[in-house]
Amino acid sequence: MFSNARYRFRLPTACLCLLGGTALALPAAADFRPMDDSSLSSVTGQAGVTIELETKLNIDSLTWTDEGALSVNDLRLSGHGDTALDNMKLTIDIAGDGEVLEHGFSEIARRAAAGQLDPGNPDVADALASYSVGGSYGKAFNSGDLVIHLGATDYGDPTNLNDYLQAVDFELAVGSVTTTGTEGSSNLFSNILLQGYVGPTDLVIRNGGTSTRTLANGNTVSGSEIQLDTHFEITNGSLDWEASDLILLFNFAAVGIEGLQIHNRRGDDTLGHFGMASVTAKLSQGTSAGSGKSGLSIHDVDFRADIDMPVFKIGGTSIGSVQFTDFAIKNTTMMVYGH
Repeated sequence: MFSNARYRFRLPTACLCLLGGTALALPAAADFRPMDDSSLSSVTGQAGVTIELETKLNIDSLTWTDEGALSVNDLRLSGHGDTALDNMKLTIDIAGDGEVLEHGFSEIARRAAAGQLDPGNPDVADALASYSVGGSYGKAFNSGDLVIHLGATDYGDPTNLNDYLQAVDFELAVGSVTTTGTEGSSNLFSNILLQGYVGPTDLVIRNGGTSTRTLANGNTVSGSEIQLDTHFEITNGSLDWEASDLILLFNFAAVGIEGLQIHNRRGDDTLGHFGMASVTAKLSQGTSAGSGKSGLSIHDVDFRADIDMPVFKIGGTSIGSVQFTDFAIKNTTMMVYGH
């Protein structure tokens, strides 16, 4: 984070060093002296910050109020079994021009190159090809890009893929999602519980300066944008879907789901995902080509997963199981603004 600091600090005479039990005065006045490039190159820890994170989040109620109100009640984010959400490591860097930094499954590529993982595994081979950049492993960024990578503090056995993929477990619980208006309140969802694992997650703030670009639909967006790329797996989930629409098409009122799983182990788009569902999206300031309104542009959205619902209930009675294979949301753009 202080890679441009080119000064060495000299301690004042009053400072003492203890060497072998002997106190020695340092005969120098305090001053700053410039360092040349060769001296600077020998200084370690110049770039980046690492944060080891352990947390647990509880929110009694989160409410958006307009004419009515929408509330998310009794929200909890934790580890499995209501334990601490832990074993997480954030690395934060401001990239130099062309600098290669940790991204996605680059740790898998590094292990494969070191002979710790079998490149005969198609996912491992894809990671090795995708994340090898000039002898390093990761992704090359532009000068001034802010790069935040979420991984694990301890991945366990470096030769075990499951240890890597299940290093960070999570549990998300929500008591209810309700709407309130002049005629009272109603539940949209209730008894939500999702358990699973968080894979590599990257948040990049691209330094595009004042540049803009035009999307396929004609919207103009800023070249400086937030880029999200994450992998995850839901291994067990349940919820009551009491009054809501799915993608504005299917009304799932009075639906109950048990044993929900979200992954990417079937179909034609599994390569490079190690069995995990994935989401990518970009966010920036934008202007709509249709309305001329300026707001938050959410674009280049891509969601890929297989979805299993082994217990699917309507009106409290199971009607069997439901499966989606190669469920994909893509070519999606949203412009969000007030009215």
